[in-house]
Amino acid sequence: MKKLIIAIVVLAGVGAGVYFGFFNKTVEKVSFKTAKVEKRDVIKTIDATGTVEPEDLVDVAARVSGEIIAFGKDKSGKEVDYGSEIREGDIIALIDDQIQQSNYLSANARLEAAKASQAQAKANLIVCETALRQAERDWNRAKRLGASEALSQASYDAYLAAWEKATAEIDVAKARILQSNAEVVQAEASLKEAKRNLDYCVIKAPVNGVVIDRKVNVGQTVVSNMSASSLFSIAKDLRKMQVWASVNEADIGGIRKGQNVVFSVDAFPNEKFVGTVEKIRLNATMSQNVVTYVVEVITDNSSLRLLPYLSANLSFEVDRRNKALAVPNGALRFRPAEDLISGEFEREPKTRYIWVKDGEKVRPIKVNASISDGAFTAIESPEISDGMEIVIGVETLSTNVGKTTNPFMPKMPQRKKGNAPAKK
Repeated sequence: MKKLIIAIVVLAGVGAGVYFGFFNKTVEKVSFKTAKVEKRDVIKTIDATGTVEPEDLVDVAARVSGEIIAFGKDKSGKEVDYGSEIREGDIIALIDDQIQQSNYLSANARLEAAKASQAQAKANLIVCETALRQAERDWNRAKRLGASEALSQASYDAYLAAWEKATAEIDVAKARILQSNAEVVQAEASLKEAKRNLDYCVIKAPVNGVVIDRKVNVGQTVVSNMSASSLFSIAKDLRKMQVWASVNEADIGGIRKGQNVVFSVDAFPNEKFVGTVEKIRLNATMSQNVVTYVVEVITDNSSLRLLPYLSANLSFEVDRRNKALAVPNGALRFRPAEDLISGEFEREPKTRYIWVKDGEKVRPIKVNASISDGAFTAIESPEISDGMEIVIGVETLSTNVGKTTNPFMPKMPQRKKGNAPAKK
């Protein structure tokens, strides 16, 4: 009995194998993915990020220490603040000048004292010259008489000593005049310095422009030291802006002055701005072993849409092909299986190919590939033309021959077709 059951099971397995082998075959069908050759502008770019900066930014600083007591007025008559438009020479801030005023008065008093000393020294020279003339007359009479009964030796020596003293006092008086002259010059310099410091208490705009940043408030004390305290940042002309881009050292060789640049900012994601490379700064920076260079890009901002310090994404135009025949990059990467190639084919080294359909298979066409924009590559070949269909990939579809089912698989119960009974 057991042998009979085993034989039945074996026969059933063989029958099922024959059934599926002959009546339920799977056939694979190859389908090619295609694209078309296009005429388009292909632009090779270097991408970088940067920051929008005013082209000419002036920091206005305090040259003296003191308390901010007031701000000036802008062109519209309002207090100077962020975004205020100002003109050159406008008062934009006032510093308490009491200390500087006192220093100015003291310096002026020292100058007057020096001038008085100078006048006294000149008058003293006149006195010394008068005394010298008197001493010269007395000495001349003594020389004529000589030491005799009419003139004692002591008197003779006294006249000589008086003349010598008067002569020496002339030199002393002249030296005192030179000293007083120097004191006057020194006092005048101190007065000019005190006057300049007094004038520095009035902060004036050095240029026409717009206040980008106001760093102080009324009542705040500014301290002048080795580096002057910055009070305002003024942009001379916001219609001209710069973008400072950080370019990796691996890409800096492709950057040159005058190069076209296209960039966007997050504030206007659907708008493209254009500029040109103005300068490559040589003071590179290193961060985490990555060397970057700052590249200055100038751009026109007549619309005033670009604001200072916006983040920018830049594309530097390295090379371009206008109206070039181009194919998707995937067309150049496609490598068909040998059984899909029509005729004999042996790949040549350093040669690029694109593939076109040849019946149920594909055939190669040699091309010269040039620049790529990351999605398309410009190519040249006498065998290609605009609109030509090329192969970029393969899809394999599996199908079953015949509408057979497995007789050993359980069947799900089927609902009978028909109208459902009406609810009572």
